[in-house]
Amino acid sequence: MNFAGMNIPAIGLAVVASFAFGAVYYMSLSKQWLAAVGKTKEDIAAKRSIVPFVISFVALLVMGWVLAGTLGHLRPGQVTLTSGIISALFIWVGFVATTVAVNNAFGGRKPMLSVIDGIHWLGVLVIQGAIIGALGV
Repeated sequence: MNFAGMNIPAIGLAVVASFAFGAVYYMSLSKQWLAAVGKTKEDIAAKRSIVPFVISFVALLVMGWVLAGTLGHLRPGQVTLTSGIISALFIWVGFVATTVAVNNAFGGRKPMLSVIDGIHWLGVLVIQGAIIGALGV
């Protein structure tokens, strides 16, 4: 099923897989992440809301759609698992890692937060790139 030349099931699978990765990743690093943002479990629990999860899912959907659009600019036959991963790595290095580092530096956040968040977004993009590349745009 395609819409505007995009493989919607591939994008959907990429979004769900990368959302699940984020859940496992941050749950496994919850202590380190809390220390990096300077908060406690109680601080987070007091402001518990579904809104950040909804925003995250929508952001992942936009990211998957844009990544598919980017891969769609390759020549026919060049959208592969490998090209999906390589494109994701370039996007991460050029746009995501740099943005995370700058935002956290100006926010006065600990460098470890940039490392934790940067690795998360690297995993997200590689997962999305692999799935979209393997299934096609």
